[in-house]
Amino acid sequence: MNLNYLPPLSQALSTHSSLSRRGFLERTGMGFGLLGLSQLLTNGASPQPAAAAGPGAAALGASKIKRVIHIFAQGAPSQVDTWDPKPALSRHADQSLPGLNGVAMASPFRFSKHGKSGIEVSEVFPRLAEHVDKMAIIRSMYTEIPAHDVATLFMNTGSIRGIKPSVGAWVLYGLGSENENMPGYVSLRPGGMPPGGVQNWGSAFLPGNFQATGVSTKAESVEGMLQNIRNPYLNKAEQRRQLDLVQQLNSAGAKGTRQEPHLEARIAAFEMAYRMQMEATDAFDTARETAATRQLYGETAQGRQLLIARRLIERGVRFVQVWAGGWDHHEDIEGKLPASAREIDQPAAALLADLEQRGLLESTLVIWGGEFGRTVTKDRNGNDEPGRDHNNKAFSVWLAGGGVKGGTVYGATDEFGARAVQDKVHVHDLHATLLHLLGMNHEKLTYRYNGRDFRLTDNFGKVVNGILA
Repeated sequence: MNLNYLPPLSQALSTHSSLSRRGFLERTGMGFGLLGLSQLLTNGASPQPAAAAGPGAAALGASKIKRVIHIFAQGAPSQVDTWDPKPALSRHADQSLPGLNGVAMASPFRFSKHGKSGIEVSEVFPRLAEHVDKMAIIRSMYTEIPAHDVATLFMNTGSIRGIKPSVGAWVLYGLGSENENMPGYVSLRPGGMPPGGVQNWGSAFLPGNFQATGVSTKAESVEGMLQNIRNPYLNKAEQRRQLDLVQQLNSAGAKGTRQEPHLEARIAAFEMAYRMQMEATDAFDTARETAATRQLYGETAQGRQLLIARRLIERGVRFVQVWAGGWDHHEDIEGKLPASAREIDQPAAALLADLEQRGLLESTLVIWGGEFGRTVTKDRNGNDEPGRDHNNKAFSVWLAGGGVKGGTVYGATDEFGARAVQDKVHVHDLHATLLHLLGMNHEKLTYRYNGRDFRLTDNFGKVVNGILA
C-alpha cells in the first residue's frame, strides 16, 4: 500500500460534504499501510459488513486450547523417510511392487526409537525426536489430488473448487481475537508467494477482517518486515482524529445505501494499522529475547520465524501459520531431504520446549505437516540420485499441545507406506479435530453466503478421537 500525503484535517472537513465515502478515501490516503492487509482491497472481499456477527452459540463449546501454530511443510515431505518407517522397502529394494509403478526405493535414513513411548523417528529429526512424547503422529493422512497448487489450497482452505476461507479465518470468525491491537491471524512466509498465493490465508466470503496479515520474514529487520506501519507525517493523536472522521463519514454515508465490503475492509485495515504501531513492532523484534533464547531457536530464517510465532501467540494472536517449505524432492532425496529437515528440526524442537517452559503448550496446538506425501518407488525420472514422486494416498502429520495425547501413533499405511489403510484420516478430519480442540463444532460453525450455509469441512469430516487426551 503506497504512502500518500494526507491533507490537513481542516481541509478534509471543509470539502468532504461534496465527496462520496469512496471518493474521500481515494483522495485522502491514511499515510500508512498494514503489512499484507492491502490485499483486502483486491482479494477475498466479503459481501457482508466487516463487523458481521460471529457464529451462534451452538457452534461453540469447551475448548482445550486457545491458539494454533501451524508449521506448513509445503512441498510434501516423504512419510517413509521421516515419521513412518517401512523396513519392507529395504527387503524389496529395486523390485517392482504390486499395484505400483516403478521399483521400490528403500529409505536411506535410519529410524530409531525415542522417548518413553518408543516411537520410531528418522535420523533426520534428532532434535524433534526428543519431543515425541508430546506428539500425536498421524501416519494415515490422505488427500484428494497430488498436485501442489490444489493440495496446498485444500490443506489451507478445505476446498479444491472455488475460493473458500482459510482455516485461520474460520478460527478467527469463531473465536475472535484476544488483543485488539494485534491481528488475530498472521501468516509468516520466508519470501515469495506459495502455490495459490494469498488465497491460502484469505477470508473469501467471510468478512475481510478475518483474513490473515501476511508478513514476509525474508528481511531480518523489523522495519523490513513491517513496512509502512508508522505514519511519518502525523502524530498518533492526529491519526486518531482522522480515523474517527472516516468512521463518521462512513456511518453517515452508509445510511440507506448498499454496503461496500472493499471500503469496510480498508477502513478496518487502517484502524488495525493505527493500533499496531507500538505492539506489532515489539512482537516482531526478536532482539528483545535473550541471547540464550535466540540460540535455542537458531539464528536462521526458520528459527526467527518460529520465535516470532511464539511472541505473537503470547500477545493474543489466535492463529499463526509458518511456511516452512522446500520438501519437493523428486531427485537426490538422500542429500536434499536432510537439508530441509535441518532447517526446521532445531527451531520446531525449540518451540515445543519453549512453549512448555513458559506454560503455553497446554493452551496452544502446534501442527506440522505438508499437503500430501511421496511415492515409495523411485521417481519416474529416475537417475543415479533418485527421489520420490507425488502421492496423495499417504502422508504423516504430527500435533502437539493442549488436548493432544502425546506419545501416540495413530493410523497406519500398508506394508510399504504407499497407502493409508488403517484409521484413515482425511484433511477434513484433521480440520474437524483442530476446530474441536478450539471448542468449535465443525458441523455447526457455518456462514451463510449465496443462499446456503458453508463450513470449513464442506459436507463431511469427523473428529479424530484417537489422538485426543
